[in-house]
Amino acid sequence: MANSGDDLVHDPEGGIPRLLEIMRRLRDPQTGCPWDIAQDFASIAPYTIEEAYEVADAIARQDWDDLEGELGDLLLQAVYHAQMGAEAGLFDFDSVVRRISDKMVARHPHVFGDESRDKSAAQQSADWERIKAAERAGRAEGGVLDGVALALPALSRAVKLQKRAARVGFDWPSTDQVMDKLVEEARELAEAGREGSDTGVFEEFGDLLFAIANLARHMEIDPEAALRHANAKFIRRFNAVEDALEAVGKRPEESDLAEMDALWDAAKAREKLSE
Repeated sequence: MANSGDDLVHDPEGGIPRLLEIMRRLRDPQTGCPWDIAQDFASIAPYTIEEAYEVADAIARQDWDDLEGELGDLLLQAVYHAQMGAEAGLFDFDSVVRRISDKMVARHPHVFGDESRDKSAAQQSADWERIKAAERAGRAEGGVLDGVALALPALSRAVKLQKRAARVGFDWPSTDQVMDKLVEEARELAEAGREGSDTGVFEEFGDLLFAIANLARHMEIDPEAALRHANAKFIRRFNAVEDALEAVGKRPEESDLAEMDALWDAAKAREKLSE
């Protein structure tokens, strides 16, 4: 006869308790899955990051059915970490939920407290940052740049670091000055290349990327999203080049740059006409 745990695992209406029980069973040292038992926070972290990107990808593609599945995968990551936390006596799923709930209530006094909702979005964002700064102070994060996650993608982390510095006035006042800095960094990269210094090229290339992230921030563009869009455009147009070559019985390696460049321009022109 099935026990209550088995009943819950196989109950399609079991909700969060069902998922928690599934994860508990997967991690059971005696009867669980050997792979799941062997994992720890560090080994699961890359999967957590990957699932967050897959959520973003489904949104970008506006594939809502896929988004439902990807959100489930991301939720599983939170449950996974919570189960490991419970096993180590650090925290559990309920404490994780309680902490984020408390945070949302504290950060929205205009919704859950007695502050007025009669504010602009910009004022509410400023209040949000003020509350976050107070939270960081409570965690003894004294420096302006403390607490910006190391695991963030480098472009996203650059923008966050720049935003933090901008809050205390360390920022170019206009986009034109950021553009000038971009040109300066590009010139320094070219100079390092002419000097033949691998170290110099590496450093100057990083500075150029940092300046590009700064320009994106000033132009209110998400650089990660912009680059993902550019990647998708490159794939789409290169696929069109491959299709055009296949139509005449050729593969890219049997072509040359001039021919492929012409086919690329043709694909680009067709896209412009269809816009």
